[in-house]
Amino acid sequence: MTSNLEDQLLALRQEGETAIASADTLERLEELRVNYLGKKGQLGALLRSMGQMSAEERPKIGAIANTVKEALQNSLDQQRTALESAQIQAQLEAETLDVTMPGIYRPQGRIHPLNGIIDQALDIFVGMGYTVAQGSEMETDYYNFEALNTPQDHPARDMQDTFYLPDGNLLRTHTSSVQIRYMEKEEPPIKIVAPGRVYRRDDVDATHSAVFHQIELLAVDEGLTFTDLKGTVKIFLQAMFGDLPIRFRASYFPFTEPSAEVDLQWNGRWLEVMGCGMVDPNVLKSVGYDPEIYSGFAAGFGVERFAMVLHQIDDIRRLYNSDLRFLQQF
Repeated sequence: MTSNLEDQLLALRQEGETAIASADTLERLEELRVNYLGKKGQLGALLRSMGQMSAEERPKIGAIANTVKEALQNSLDQQRTALESAQIQAQLEAETLDVTMPGIYRPQGRIHPLNGIIDQALDIFVGMGYTVAQGSEMETDYYNFEALNTPQDHPARDMQDTFYLPDGNLLRTHTSSVQIRYMEKEEPPIKIVAPGRVYRRDDVDATHSAVFHQIELLAVDEGLTFTDLKGTVKIFLQAMFGDLPIRFRASYFPFTEPSAEVDLQWNGRWLEVMGCGMVDPNVLKSVGYDPEIYSGFAAGFGVERFAMVLHQIDDIRRLYNSDLRFLQQF
């Protein structure tokens, strides 16, 4: 019986090594491991018959069985390593990237010149402690005109004729309406800057557009004076244009008193760049502020004008026609 079992073990070893060497997948290799070395495998089945042997025969068969087991395990390990290496190599070949091939060109996006001016201006005002406030482009007559000391029969309305909607609302002519809504909700002191798109019925030419962008600032507190306004405007313009001469000219706006236009000496000539003034007491009253206690100042400018000056643009329409040949310069 010993000789018969020994022959079976040696035959099992030869059969197993041949089958393992021919395994071409890791899944097939695992099936062979279970078949030969698993709990219910062929080697285990042969070893269970050792119970019928004498005590003298068992050590010899046990030693042969261990040799067979180690040989099969070594064959499994070697074949597993070979298959894993082949699998990795096949994956590398399938995912090979030819670095000599030209890449796919994707043009880099650019900031629109108007957005660039807005971002630059807001950075300056936020640095001075202002909060950015925004509102709807469609407004009521009250917030766009009446609350800003411009009743229906006021001649200043002719300067800001706009687009009216069937329901009586209109497209805002300035971002000052944002200031009114903000003041109705907040108590002084306040310091806000309001950027946004505005609309006025205007003939389109090289320097005018029916749709354009404004940035307006507002500060309300106890004891604010025109000197505070001049200092704020001077710091802002010098940050935008450099250390250039600035002058204030008396002007008129229905929502500020006194009011002024601000000029900048640019390339040897005076250039009007923005309007400003002290908030009219009637505006403060309309939002529930006591003008005997609080005072404020406001200023505003057209983003397009700043862009045209700083970038030396000859026609405002270039900012709107989405010509990539123009926009890629910025």
